[in-house]
Amino acid sequence: MEDQQIIDLFFSRSENAISETAHKYGRYCHSIAYRILQNEEDSEECVNDTYLKAWDSIPPKRPEKLSAFLGKLTRNLSLHLYEKHHAGKRGSGRVALALGELSDCVPSADNVAQAVDDMALAEILNRFLGVLPAQSRTMFLRRYWYFNSVSEIASLFGVSESKVKMSLLRTRGKLKQFLEKEGVCL
Repeated sequence: MEDQQIIDLFFSRSENAISETAHKYGRYCHSIAYRILQNEEDSEECVNDTYLKAWDSIPPKRPEKLSAFLGKLTRNLSLHLYEKHHAGKRGSGRVALALGELSDCVPSADNVAQAVDDMALAEILNRFLGVLPAQSRTMFLRRYWYFNSVSEIASLFGVSESKVKMSLLRTRGKLKQFLEKEGVCL
């Protein structure tokens, strides 16, 4: 089923909207949640919460791109649950590691996930990502949006882990310079 048809189901308040969403985007949402939470039950809970949030948000919202809308809902719910489970702990998990890498070039190191979701910063980040070469942009998004590990990214691109690490380091440096140029206080 096409995205607009699914959105129309939400607008008509048809319960089929949830089942069609789950059929088309369930695996996508689950992969986002699982990369953050590393727990099957918590991931399933976040995906179900995503469907509920979508039900509550559509209408009045009419997402331009349903996959991005659902992905953002899933990511935010997963990060919230991750923070809840890890409050007061300094774990060596994938999310903490990735967000820690960004702490030098994104404001508000105490809550990097919240700062990244800030509307003004998101607009600046989108402009920054738009000027990056495709491979650098994809590596950056894979690491800091989808929370892929360095080894997963290396495997995906068929390059060494050291090349991925160096690319990410350089991109973070460029991001820091870009943010400073845009007047963002670091």
